[in-house]
Amino acid sequence: MTSQDAEAGPQDTDTAGSLVDAPSFDTSIAHPARVYDFLLGGKDNYAADREAAAEFAAAMPSILPGVQANRAFLRRAVEYLAREAGIRQFLDIGTGLPTAQNTHQVAQSIVPESRVVYVDNDPIVLAHARALLTSSPEGATDYLEADARDPAKILREAARTLDFSQPVAVMMLLVLHFIPDSDGPHQIVAELMDAVPPGSYLTVSDATTDIDTDRVIGATSLYNARTGPTYSSPRTRAEIARYFDGLQFVDPGLVPVSQWRTPGPAPIIPAYAGIGRKP
Repeated sequence: MTSQDAEAGPQDTDTAGSLVDAPSFDTSIAHPARVYDFLLGGKDNYAADREAAAEFAAAMPSILPGVQANRAFLRRAVEYLAREAGIRQFLDIGTGLPTAQNTHQVAQSIVPESRVVYVDNDPIVLAHARALLTSSPEGATDYLEADARDPAKILREAARTLDFSQPVAVMMLLVLHFIPDSDGPHQIVAELMDAVPPGSYLTVSDATTDIDTDRVIGATSLYNARTGPTYSSPRTRAEIARYFDGLQFVDPGLVPVSQWRTPGPAPIIPAYAGIGRKP
């Protein structure tokens, strides 16, 4: 990408490479999905996103290995769910901008008939998802524009693609810390899991204040100042564990995201991850 391209930011294209209408949004304010995209080496970001990412990385050097560890966790989690747990349906909430090894790509590489619904409330995320993410012929992929705080809408619209009489893997990776306590994140997760049958799974990764506490608090304050109305609220391990109330943890339980079934030693990242099964 040239420097001119970088300054101009991304363009939406369809699968044939022609331009499609992009939704309107304020590129002068950093957005979590685009900051995350930049940290993963993507190109769907703007100057404000790149500047914010540089500031966050300076305040908390673990942020770059952290987003990479979270992406690796997504891959390992989906591999476990599709290959070992026999899951064929995935509800991925707060999916972010498309990059390599997305949920449907991992799942359908193992079980081609897997069905995946992506949910995000950022119009640009959905525009890119619809243009760039295609399902295997045997499976299905759908995209919903909905807020993670509206589980009723998510469940209603996801039912067009998913069969809620059969097990579903609910995926919420690095999204719950964007839901403040006042909006009831634990109640939201409970409502989602109440709607899926026994044998379903919850997969969560979430930023924490338990690890590298001072830097996390400082970087969170900076993050909230740069991303406008989107606020991050990292929680303790005990608070994150509450999302799994009534579920059975898959080994090794709730651990730092970089250490969930990771072969060999891994750095400690200030985020926890786990998978729970609904009995």
